[in-house]
Amino acid sequence: MEFPFDIHKVLVEKITMLGPNLRPARRPFSASRVDFQHQITMIVDEIGKASAKAQHLTAPITSASRLQGSDHRLYILKDCSAKNAGKGTVIGFLKVGYKKLFVLDHHGAHNEVEPLCVLDFYVHEALQRHGHGKELFQYMLQQEHLHPSQLAVDRPSEKLLSFLRKHYSLRSTIPQVNNFVVFEGFFQGRNASAGRRLPTKRPEEEIKPYSLTDREFLKEEEEPPWPFNQSRSLTRSSSVGCSPTRGGAPCPLNEQEVIRGLRLCRPSSHRQLMNGDYEMAQKRRTSSLCRPDNIHH
Repeated sequence: MEFPFDIHKVLVEKITMLGPNLRPARRPFSASRVDFQHQITMIVDEIGKASAKAQHLTAPITSASRLQGSDHRLYILKDCSAKNAGKGTVIGFLKVGYKKLFVLDHHGAHNEVEPLCVLDFYVHEALQRHGHGKELFQYMLQQEHLHPSQLAVDRPSEKLLSFLRKHYSLRSTIPQVNNFVVFEGFFQGRNASAGRRLPTKRPEEEIKPYSLTDREFLKEEEEPPWPFNQSRSLTRSSSVGCSPTRGGAPCPLNEQEVIRGLRLCRPSSHRQLMNGDYEMAQKRRTSSLCRPDNIHH
């Protein structure tokens, strides 16, 4: 890919690595800061568009703004041949970065790992099958100190799978449930304790209503109005006719309790008390008057 400025003044080395700051390790001192930043941004954006077009993507997955907002690294390969000794051209690029993934192993266990992932890989169509892709990929492996089987590849195309098969003998893959592809040997040398088998999902069961115990627990007990709710606490449980158990006969209120309740209750409550407990108190007075005096012998 050609640009309207001199590539050699921006990318000094044959393969240049760019990080989030968009600054190569060897930056030319002759270029101004504003022009240099603009040219680097143009290079990254244009090669990202070319890669998206080759992969039939609706939008580029590689751009200067995306690179600045991540910890990814971009390896850019330029043409240093004599016939392009003028402004130079860009042959291709390789983008990698670490990502946290849940990866299945041979036993079906989920392993939480953070491998280096191949995120985007592109070589210009006119310069493919000339060894440029192998040179770029091999340089990345040397810089990252990794074996190809330790990489995870994000949505690889058929061309990329054929490339890995041809140059690195990566044929057997471990099926995954996400968009990443891992190959045989991916788990070699990794911590075995990192893998953890997720519990098997229980079959769907019919939703049942609350049990009888739950319903009794949720049911709120209705409480009688005051002062009737105080009768059990005010009356001694040892008295005759009073039972602490529920469902027994209610304990009658004494005369002082009735009078105290009449003073504090509403008029409607007065009538209820007068109709019931007051008549009972009158009967007790009448019966006490009718009893004969004690006879002294």
